[in-house]
Amino acid sequence: MAVNKRLLTSLAALFLLNGLIIALVQQLAPQSQAAAYQQGSQGQAVRTIQQKLKRWGYYDGEVDGVYGSQTVKAVKYFQRRNGLTPDGVAGAATLKALGMAEFETSAGSGAGRDNDLYLLARMISAEARGEPYEGQVAVGAVILNRVRHPSFPNSVAGVIYQPGAFSALNDGQYDQPVADSSRRAAQDAMSGWDPTDGAIYYYNPAKTTNQWIYSRPVVARIGDHVFAA
Repeated sequence: MAVNKRLLTSLAALFLLNGLIIALVQQLAPQSQAAAYQQGSQGQAVRTIQQKLKRWGYYDGEVDGVYGSQTVKAVKYFQRRNGLTPDGVAGAATLKALGMAEFETSAGSGAGRDNDLYLLARMISAEARGEPYEGQVAVGAVILNRVRHPSFPNSVAGVIYQPGAFSALNDGQYDQPVADSSRRAAQDAMSGWDPTDGAIYYYNPAKTTNQWIYSRPVVARIGDHVFAA
């Protein structure tokens, strides 16, 4: 009888311990699922948030990597303009809208991401050197939009080297030194900035001889390029 009592006591203690562990895991899990940046946060992620907001006209403070009151105000402004809860906290939804979710999830790929960035910058430089900065980002965005589109190869290298896709591969422009602005444009495109809103084609009306491209719906005109869906 005493043995059974001790056994029941041990089982009850075990169940209680299991319950405490489960409760602790449930409490900690949401905190580890996604990073959130708010007033007082510091670091490179905050600097990137400030850079993007400043470039897009939401933030006029110093890009110093410190999440201060001006950054909070800018984040709230961005959130209101993008249909997000204006709490001034850069959580998962806000980071995604800023184009930072893809950057964060790709960070672990290391050399793969670096290679994509290099190829993208080289093609932007070859195809859009001399275009407005927004137009350079737009060319990069078209390449990335193709990667996600079922009608094109599913990698940056595959899209760029697809036969007949880009004349710069044949006229020597692709082998020229990469412009610094094109490197920045590639980074912005990979971070989610798409001035074309989803275009998968672009062309220069003054140079193209492809009549088929004129049948595609035009979605944007930036510099000398027309962007189409």
